[in-house]
Amino acid sequence: MKYLISCLILLCSFSTLVHSQNFRGADKSPMDVAYLPDNFAHDRKAGEEAIAKAYYSRPNKSDRIVFGGIIPFGKVWRVGANEAVEFKTFKDLIIGGEKLKAGTYSLFAIPGETEWTIIINADLDYWGAFKYDESKDVIRFSVDSKSLPEVVEAFSIKFEDLGNKTAVMRMGWDKTMVEIPISY
Repeated sequence: MKYLISCLILLCSFSTLVHSQNFRGADKSPMDVAYLPDNFAHDRKAGEEAIAKAYYSRPNKSDRIVFGGIIPFGKVWRVGANEAVEFKTFKDLIIGGEKLKAGTYSLFAIPGETEWTIIINADLDYWGAFKYDESKDVIRFSVDSKSLPEVVEAFSIKFEDLGNKTAVMRMGWDKTMVEIPISY
């Protein structure tokens, strides 16, 4: 009888342990990070400091019409998928011609056919743009959108250091790209 009770206790403990180990499946839009300088965490040299980074989700085009389709023109978009992009600056910047203090922000955009409004917002940790609050905008500015010769399948962000304390943050998806000027 003692043996049977011990086996039952062990079996119950094992089933609780197995149940507690359930993990969520992989997201369809995986998270990524872009740094200024590019690939900072991987290529970091002693004494080098990061200037900015963006955490973002990377949805795929998947044979869909992106801008003017699944991402309507003239509406606030969280940029990417899932949670709004978390944009962190490690020092004060001038971005899109506007001053931005060091800190962590969310990044939204209002895509247009030839121009986008870029929005840096103080509100963090929201999924989508469903609860976007314009009153928490820190800065807004406009940039031209450009047509790309080839499709960018997964939404992408990349920083390029241009030297002389200037850089550009590129966002591309499908056949569209915007470039956001940065100086620091």
